[in-house]
Amino acid sequence: MTTERYSFKIVDRLQKIDEDIQRSELRYHTKRVLVSKEFTFDAAHHLHAYEGKCKNLHGHTYKIIFGISGFVDEIGIVIDFADIKKIWKEDIEVYLDHRYLNETLPKMNTTAENLVVWIYETMKTSLLQRQDQFNEARVEFIRLYETSTSYAEVTREWMDVE
Repeated sequence: MTTERYSFKIVDRLQKIDEDIQRSELRYHTKRVLVSKEFTFDAAHHLHAYEGKCKNLHGHTYKIIFGISGFVDEIGIVIDFADIKKIWKEDIEVYLDHRYLNETLPKMNTTAENLVVWIYETMKTSLLQRQDQFNEARVEFIRLYETSTSYAEVTREWMDVE
């Protein structure tokens, strides 16, 4: 680790595994760490038993933020961001993006509050099915923005309480 805080240096050569750094040094710690990944999707829906504009068919560009925690593996990774993206694409987004949510999701009023719980449950199930790949990875929170200023959120703590 360099002690020159603000100096600029062009790297002469890249470190080599098993020469400059040993495999046993790749994991710096054994703490639980939270990683986060964001996605967006576009969808249409309408609300039932609601008196207001949202009773009509309309759409949103939603933004979703996943917070997933776990213990780092032997190279210092909790879960690869690409793995979060793969789960999102294969298990969740297919039901949401450019879809009519009232038709593709389980029977529910398609409020942000209901959607975020469905997404949480789906991500939790997907992680459990792949548990052997990740070091006790678990969903800590999911935040679903319906607009840039309005969101619904669930946390593991709240979801574990009935």
